[in-house]
Amino acid sequence: MPARASNDASPVKTIDRAATILRCLAQGPQEGSRLSDIASRSGLGKTTTHRLLAALVSVGFVDRGESRFYRLGYALFSLGASARRFDLANLVRPSLLRLAAETEDTIFLSIRDGDEALCLDRCTGNFPIRTLTLNVGDRRPLGVGAGSLAILAFLEEEERERVIASNEAARTNYPNFSSEKLKELVAETRRRGFAFNDGRIVSAMAAIAVPILDPEGSVVAALSIAAIRERMQPDRIARLVESLQREAEDVGVLLRTRERSRRSKQV
Repeated sequence: MPARASNDASPVKTIDRAATILRCLAQGPQEGSRLSDIASRSGLGKTTTHRLLAALVSVGFVDRGESRFYRLGYALFSLGASARRFDLANLVRPSLLRLAAETEDTIFLSIRDGDEALCLDRCTGNFPIRTLTLNVGDRRPLGVGAGSLAILAFLEEEERERVIASNEAARTNYPNFSSEKLKELVAETRRRGFAFNDGRIVSAMAAIAVPILDPEGSVVAALSIAAIRERMQPDRIARLVESLQREAEDVGVLLRTRERSRRSKQV
């Protein structure tokens, strides 16, 4: 048993040292740090520091260009963005609960993940017929489904066109979302200010969605309501859209407040 504990401790020690190096880089100069400087600040030997830096470079957590300076890599920033997604889920959860209680239907939070939409959270209302067309963690090509369409529609035009073209093969299982039709749906969504999926995936189900915008006005997520088609009549859709937009605006305020708080802490 003692030998086993010793073996288990070695990977932990390596991870701890790698984390120390990452912290040194995060706290170091913006242009990056030399190997000798990193070793000095971390308290590690140059050989150990060089070995760990090489491993971190190989997985993209650290970048080393043509110079001898090391800096944090883009893969690390991607992980940070993923972590913020879960923070977003916590931020939006009260809105999901309020909407589910108010409408009695199923409420979804979707975010963009590459050229796909990811269902990040879901909350079901008390209406007897529940519309569970998406589970948390499910993915669809951007534009397929109300929340996914709301995200696609409010991207910059050049990015929208690129996504629609690159996702043609991914949409083969969704015959009602050809490239031409998707462009029409995007135009309708931008004109209305909300996305409407009228039975294009499950014929008996319909859904509406609105975008959530970050402090810079870029779409970061979408709130959607799904129900049986009988519950998606024009007069009710108008009321549901108002509720969705109200909650999306509230989330936008929270995002702006959070961003101001982060910036004030950095000063």
